Amino acid sequence: MSNYDYIILGSGIAGLYTALLAKEHGSVLILTKGSIDDCNTKHAQGGIAAPIGRNDSPELHFQDTIAAGAGLCDPEAVRILVEQAPECIGDLIKLGVPFDTLNGEIALTTEAAHSVPRILHAGGDATGEHIEVTLSRQVRLAKIKVLEYCLATEIKLDRGKVVGVKALDCHSGTSEEFDCHYLILATGGAGRLFKFTTNSEIATGDGVALAFHAGAEITDMEFFQFHPTVLRLSGVTPFLISEAVRGEGGILRNAAGHRFMFDYTPLGELAPRDIVARSIVHEMKKTGSDRVFLDATHLPPQLVTTRFPHIYRFCREVDLDITVDVIPVAPAAHYMMGGVKTNTWGETNIPGFFAVGEVASAGVHGANRLASNSLMETLVFGRRIIQHITAETSTGGAGHQSSYLLKEREAIEAAPPLSLSALRSLMWEKVGIIRSKDGLGEAANTLACWQEIIPQPVDRPSYELKNLVLAARLMTEAALIREESRGAHFRTDFPQTSPAWLKHITFIKRQISPDVA
Repeated sequence: MSNYDYIILGSGIAGLYTALLAKEHGSVLILTKGSIDDCNTKHAQGGIAAPIGRNDSPELHFQDTIAAGAGLCDPEAVRILVEQAPECIGDLIKLGVPFDTLNGEIALTTEAAHSVPRILHAGGDATGEHIEVTLSRQVRLAKIKVLEYCLATEIKLDRGKVVGVKALDCHSGTSEEFDCHYLILATGGAGRLFKFTTNSEIATGDGVALAFHAGAEITDMEFFQFHPTVLRLSGVTPFLISEAVRGEGGILRNAAGHRFMFDYTPLGELAPRDIVARSIVHEMKKTGSDRVFLDATHLPPQLVTTRFPHIYRFCREVDLDITVDVIPVAPAAHYMMGGVKTNTWGETNIPGFFAVGEVASAGVHGANRLASNSLMETLVFGRRIIQHITAETSTGGAGHQSSYLLKEREAIEAAPPLSLSALRSLMWEKVGIIRSKDGLGEAANTLACWQEIIPQPVDRPSYELKNLVLAARLMTEAALIREESRGAHFRTDFPQTSPAWLKHITFIKRQISPDVA
């Protein structure tokens, strides 16, 4: 069979949860370029946010999310998220996700920029993994067809409507086509754009590239979140040290042992991620070090080992005992807040084409994602996609807005040879945590040159590299256009937030008007 009601691209939480809901209403195919177990979701340590505590409410969660988004959240989307979150937690419990409990109730903890404890976790610091494993087990039990090692390479359109996808069999190298009534993009982010990242190797911007080439709107790409605390040890793969460590009382110290966060903000270690990440960068420059230190040694050892078992075990394997040793950390690329523009039903501007999860930009995160909102976003909006399709109503897609085309740029003679390593170093140095016009301009010209010379892809690595170059161009051009600093986007030449930029930058392949809305 090659004709399905629903084709879902991606096998993280967004894809699996949406597939389970879609299975109740028609035939479903999941395409994933790796195995069903390869995804970013399982690396989500901190947890999932929901206003279920006795001192919490959807209104408080709404206010915290809006504040973190620095003026660019869609209030309607945020309202939907916080009001439907408790019901989605109920769904996960019914499916078998083993959330941690305390005295018979679900345990809740605090993370940065949340005004009350509202973070649910499973296995201490293994929340994403527990949800992913639970959902993949349910997908197998539901006998949903999953094609592994199958990379989508093109969205098929007929008179402007989605009718299917073309895909590459990553083992045989052959091309296949699959037809569908509805295509749901759940391919995740693009963290592999950067030299230092918490993301797995699958996060190569495939969904953004697919959608852009099909004519979908791509928005807010300048807003990429860098996690402040990632293990920085020579020869050791970057490993996320959950924000929840600071939520439990962990302290950031510089190379001299000074607790520095209160030098930058009265919120200290619990400031929003963008502020903490930039503060760490400034502190590293001041001390001439490539790292700072997260200190949890004053916390009860039993709390550290039981609340953060994965972190504790990983650090022990590299000869760090975090109950007695400080943890060397530095920021790393973590989460793509922009992506394929959707409305609050997950619809793009292309009929039959939906997006959910990190690849989508539904308006929840704005310029700076509130910690642990991302897992909940995948559930709420995945469910809304299926509700909308089965209700057979339409709101006309995501709605039109004035958009930018990628600019033609003059070829530069001295562009370095294109490689994945060169791309990731360029993005880290020129389009990273702290940006400037000169650095962004240099990156934009190099990326335009690379996009011109890149050969036609023939296998998974070459497709991924081409997709990353396009995602990098979209991000860099958006960062050049936005002449202000807001949320995760910081420019040294425009260090202030400007009311004139209280708007979104959107790219579309087929639109001409150079404007913003």
